[in-house]
Amino acid sequence: MRLVDPDGQQLGIKPLPEALTIARGLDLDLVEVAPMANPPVCRIMDYGKFKFDEAQRAKESRRKAVHVGIKEMKYRPKIGPGDFDTKTRQVGKFLDEGHKVKITIMFRGREVFHPELGKRILDRIAEQMDGSAKVEAEPRLDGRNMVMVLAPDKRAKQSAASKQRTDDGVASNGSTAEDPGVSGAAAGGNETNGNVAGQAAPAAEEG
Repeated sequence: MRLVDPDGQQLGIKPLPEALTIARGLDLDLVEVAPMANPPVCRIMDYGKFKFDEAQRAKESRRKAVHVGIKEMKYRPKIGPGDFDTKTRQVGKFLDEGHKVKITIMFRGREVFHPELGKRILDRIAEQMDGSAKVEAEPRLDGRNMVMVLAPDKRAKQSAASKQRTDDGVASNGSTAEDPGVSGAAAGGNETNGNVAGQAAPAAEEG
């Protein structure tokens, strides 16, 4: 087998007994990390700590994952100013969270013969979201509804944030936004490969 030490340094081709002796001497485990290689690769490591760190990394990755979906907000053609502002603020919140938003204008009765009323509302929403969102799907009639899809515009938000920082810096210093004060196996050496010691050890890629 090809043996790798705890620091990732290759120790060369070693027979199993010698590799086990080295691992036991370090009070660590011998873990087969690349069984399909020729010759197979084994690494000396603290297998318990390895599994714990691997679980922690997976947990952190899941925590940071952003679950992006499509939210929907419904309006009426004759919506009042208060309701319009409330719903539009919620649309902005959805976009800030990274979601796409489907805006639906619901027509009733003869309202369907005046699609311009729905288009006017959708245009107002798009205008208010300018700088934080972009129109991914233009307004279109869908049965008795008119729909439009907004998506977060990350580039526009980053540009606006950068401009705001610059403006704030100029306002506070009177000249520049920069701050001159800031420079830019089992414990004990048991072999953990199930083919050797009868204990299963999940395979891992060589680090």
